[in-house]
Amino acid sequence: MVIDVPSGRVTARVLMKGGRITSVTFRNVPSYVLARSVPAGGSQVDVSYGGAIYASLPAASLGLSVRPEHLTALIEHGRRIKAELAGHPAARHPTDERLSGIYGVIFYDVLGPAHQRNVTVFADGEVDRSPCGSGTAARLALLADELPEGFTLTHDSIVGSSFKAWVAETTAEGVIPEIEGMAYRTGRHSFELDPHDPIGTGFTLR
Repeated sequence: MVIDVPSGRVTARVLMKGGRITSVTFRNVPSYVLARSVPAGGSQVDVSYGGAIYASLPAASLGLSVRPEHLTALIEHGRRIKAELAGHPAARHPTDERLSGIYGVIFYDVLGPAHQRNVTVFADGEVDRSPCGSGTAARLALLADELPEGFTLTHDSIVGSSFKAWVAETTAEGVIPEIEGMAYRTGRHSFELDPHDPIGTGFTLR
């Protein structure tokens, strides 16, 4: 399946066993490091792009860990770091200004050589229940130079869900991540077009 997203075009593969979906893998846009060791929020963050721009730092650098009991403090730090990096040169996308700005702040614990637990704080203090797809790609870009070639990253979330991620290809623009995980349907929605709606076919404001 080919999907057009704000950052470009991604492709997804669906694995089925016994007539049911067991995992989905998507091949992301090129992902790369923008800056390392940028001072922010009383610590230093690494900034990378994986379809959106993220600032990453170990939770331990703030005396915390990625656990539910520390979530309120992590959200507060995430908001502060994002605010401090607003307009920072490290948060500029090199070719598309629409993608500039820190989208989220990723706090992580290192659990093993290629195993991390993270929580991504984005928007106005929201958190991701998954390990975050584009955030995982951004982490993979940072780890590509640190871990052996061919590694697979196990990326856990704060609630215990998990992705697998690896570098499928290396290009001049950056690494091409593939990320495997699973999601579950929680509802349905139907869109309708009333023939009497004067702006039902849409509008453009910019």
